[in-house]
Amino acid sequence: MGKSIVIIILLITASSLTAQVNNISDALARMESAIDNSQEEFSKRDSYYLGRTVAAHILYHFRLCMEKPALTNYLNLICKTLAINSAAPDWYNGYYVMVLDTPAPNAFSTPGGHIFITRGLLDLASSEDMLATIIAHELAHIQLQHGTAEIMNTRTVQRLGQEQQRILQNLSIETQQQLFSELVNEIVDSLFSRGYSQLQEFEADSLALNILASAGYNPGSLIETLRIFESIQGNQTSSLNATHPLPSQRIANIERQMQAYRSFSNTSITRRNRFNNILERSSN
Repeated sequence: MGKSIVIIILLITASSLTAQVNNISDALARMESAIDNSQEEFSKRDSYYLGRTVAAHILYHFRLCMEKPALTNYLNLICKTLAINSAAPDWYNGYYVMVLDTPAPNAFSTPGGHIFITRGLLDLASSEDMLATIIAHELAHIQLQHGTAEIMNTRTVQRLGQEQQRILQNLSIETQQQLFSELVNEIVDSLFSRGYSQLQEFEADSLALNILASAGYNPGSLIETLRIFESIQGNQTSSLNATHPLPSQRIANIERQMQAYRSFSNTSITRRNRFNNILERSSN
């Protein structure tokens, strides 16, 4: 099935859910020609609009933490530093970090460059380098286009392609709207409930190490961050997705790669005061 069909559907999902009937019908009318172009790749623009739809759905269910603007700005400055030193510094409409007001420790991203970090995960970080590892890992997922790959594997997207003629000719507007809602729910479930595959997690860790080192952060902090997850995983229901490799597996994989970063000059002391100042300002 062509990737254009997914873009067409997702570009109008938000309006379809608010009963913009003409947009739905127009999009469905373009489905047949879109499916023919099965080799088309997602552009950064496509990924942005696709990710924006998913981000809007996430924000419908989770409250943004708006009480600590200095912290959010700090996280975005870290993100910009990492992005500038990565292989893909320019993403369509940029990268953005947002804090979700939930105690469950987690982080995830959309194909559009949106990075969500929960308040619970931020509370576990004890240095700027640890914050950078969280952001770098999500940047890696975005740049490796893991989100778009997972979306193309969703059952609803596949079914839409297989049944395009029936959709075009026989479904009522109400059923079309229900189908679009199902599509968005399936995408969100794919990205944030089932999660990425173990291979994708290992790939993201590897790229994150490179991004961290290139930006002057200590890549070994990724191990430190994962050890925190390892320590809490046995004591409470894990917020990590069921398809994730265990933290111990990721740590072992990273340790095998750390030889390439042995000559890294650790400058974390120079960032300690900045981290502590942000924590103090955010707690007031």
